[in-house]
Amino acid sequence: MSALTKRCAAVSRPSCRSLSSFNRSMSVSSASFCWIWISLLFLVSTSAGVKEINAKSGDSVTLQCNSSRNALFKLLEWIKIQQPENLNVYVWRDEKSSPDDQNDDFKNRVELKDPEMKDGDVSVILKNVNINDTGTYECYVGNGGKPELINTINLTVEPGPSREHTGLIVGVSLTVVALVVSGIVGFVLYRKGHRGQDSY
Repeated sequence: MSALTKRCAAVSRPSCRSLSSFNRSMSVSSASFCWIWISLLFLVSTSAGVKEINAKSGDSVTLQCNSSRNALFKLLEWIKIQQPENLNVYVWRDEKSSPDDQNDDFKNRVELKDPEMKDGDVSVILKNVNINDTGTYECYVGNGGKPELINTINLTVEPGPSREHTGLIVGVSLTVVALVVSGIVGFVLYRKGHRGQDSY
């Protein structure tokens, strides 16, 4: 091998190594980019089906759900996701509601928006919400097998004036009004009596 050939070979080897390293780094970068892109698409598609509801304490909120794609369901369950155990918000089976399967926190506060569930509307109305109702709610329907998740709702309940506080304000206001009226009536009667004495 000539000196010129050896020199060219010595120069070309590092160039080949650099090119190979560059190709490997590009492959890793492309794979990382694709993985990040797929993850973002998954997160967006997952969060797109979650509805956000904001309410004040004492409000009534409608938790929307439609089971038209599973019209022959025999079981409807609304649950609140909670640790260590989920809570049954509303349960419907055997063509009627099942209060015995309902958590005590939700008894007498939940009802179907449409008792006839026309067009698959299995939405429920949660009455008199409070900050403890804040959380994630899921709607499931089933037909003998494993119930299918239909809808997910995140409910946030912000503090508001309590009924006790509102009642106190009303009570104090009425007391003040009564005192003012009594004062005016007393003053008028006093003036009348004083004028009667002056006439003598």
